[in-house]
Amino acid sequence: MTVVTVASGLISSFRKIAAPALAASALFASLSGAFAADKVTFLTSWFAQAEHGGFYAAKALGLYEKAGLDVTIKMGGPQVNGLQLLLAGETDFMMGYDIQVLKALEQNMQITTVAASFQFDLQGMMTHDDTKGLDQFKDKPILIASSSRMTFWPWLKKKYAYTDEQLRPYTFNLQPFAADNNVVQQGYVSSEPYAASQQGLKVNFFLFADQGYPPYGTTIVTTKAYLDKNSDVTARFVKASMEGWREYIKNPGPANALIKADNPKMTDDQIAYAIEALKRIKAVDGGDAAKLGIGIMTEKRWKQTYDFLVEGGLLKPEVDWKAAFTDRFVKDLKITM
Repeated sequence: MTVVTVASGLISSFRKIAAPALAASALFASLSGAFAADKVTFLTSWFAQAEHGGFYAAKALGLYEKAGLDVTIKMGGPQVNGLQLLLAGETDFMMGYDIQVLKALEQNMQITTVAASFQFDLQGMMTHDDTKGLDQFKDKPILIASSSRMTFWPWLKKKYAYTDEQLRPYTFNLQPFAADNNVVQQGYVSSEPYAASQQGLKVNFFLFADQGYPPYGTTIVTTKAYLDKNSDVTARFVKASMEGWREYIKNPGPANALIKADNPKMTDDQIAYAIEALKRIKAVDGGDAAKLGIGIMTEKRWKQTYDFLVEGGLLKPEVDWKAAFTDRFVKDLKITM
């Protein structure tokens, strides 16, 4: 009897203690559901590489998670139309480009830029080592992608008196360049020179930004409709991404593991080369970012890109260039190295 009485008392006491605890647990579960991480999809412009490292760092180091975000990074590529997917709602943000955004506005596509990973476009021209400047290949075949005819080519042609007759298609294959010492081709400072070095080629690279080419690089673009409904999510995504860029330049290891998981063809040497190039030209923390913080964009720079396009006959003057970007998510971050 005594044993039964004690056990009964213990059970009764346990129930008194457990009931509030279970209620608290249920409340916690309910609150956890209420504060579940916001899902975000980000589409890159190409296969995973060091030039996307800040976003992978934010994911690898838990910066997105800390910001209350569940971020999925999707790779772009030559057959992926990022703008189409963005407008269709298949991605929340995409890796964009200033000229692309301004041209979209010209066609009444309501998109805008919320941050710039790089203060300079990484685009330039790669030549064999006997060519010492952008003004020295008026008689040489020039390999560029078809899309480049609507970006840097009109500027380059006007600045250095080149002609359309010099143009040849660039298919992202280095063999035509390797086979002919007279050929020059477009490329990224962080990519094509590495590929050339792997084939034993001696090359020079001329960054367009050094000659006044104005666009930013590796920007974050979204639709105005998404921005209107998800301002807080956008702010958290931008902040965590820019923190990711700061950490990637300092310690790229964790992000590189994710990059190689997404793109197994990417090698350690290629990643290391690209990171060194980003550091050398201070793509992330140079320019206005040196004082105003990583991710910053300014009216002055956007106006330069607008003027550049209008003067080249590539954009209608009536396009509202100020609608192409907003600095509200970056101007107060002040994230520096």
